[in-house]
Amino acid sequence: MPEPALSCHSISCRAGGREVIHDLTLEIHAGERVALMGPSGSGKTTLLSALAGLAPLSRGQVKVDGVPLGENPAGRSRLALVLQSYGLLTLLTAAENVEVALRAAGRTPARAIEQAAGPLARLGLAGHAEHLIEELSGGQQQRVAVARALALDTAVLLADEPTAEQDKDHRELVLDELVAAGRRGTALVIATHDPEVADRCDRVVQLRTAGQRVVTR
Repeated sequence: MPEPALSCHSISCRAGGREVIHDLTLEIHAGERVALMGPSGSGKTTLLSALAGLAPLSRGQVKVDGVPLGENPAGRSRLALVLQSYGLLTLLTAAENVEVALRAAGRTPARAIEQAAGPLARLGLAGHAEHLIEELSGGQQQRVAVARALALDTAVLLADEPTAEQDKDHRELVLDELVAAGRRGTALVIATHDPEVADRCDRVVQLRTAGQRVVTR
């Protein structure tokens, strides 16, 4: 059995002065789609941040390809994250936001331009690629953030409510692109309130305010 693309072992995390993730163990393999569900305050965003190495753990460890993330900071380059706040640069265009991430990951300028165009077009943003972020709607900005993560083509993609600002048609575009990434071998962890999103995943991790349980379908 190959090492999981992403795993956490007995992790606990605190947020807002309380422990919101307690002693959670989880393994996600290449190509697997896992949905995180639960009420607001149950720890979905905290868990995603911990898996990305952005939130401190009070206990346990996160591993990428079997190597503890704390021992291998380069492992973060194998992760892409879609933030709930998007994390876009407002002084840049949609295309430039994707290209900057690709350049930071080592692509040449020409390659970055090429790799940015595909995900933007597939997410219905080809006509908005040269628009400044501040000129885009919230739903369009969210799709830029998803396009940026997809363009990086990482081993693991973590997404926080990636369809929350989308209408029905654009939600399907986003979901189809995320599912396609999984089929190419990317391990996906998607925090969502939407049962239709969860239905497109292989497993659901149901977070509770008083603990966690894993539901496998």
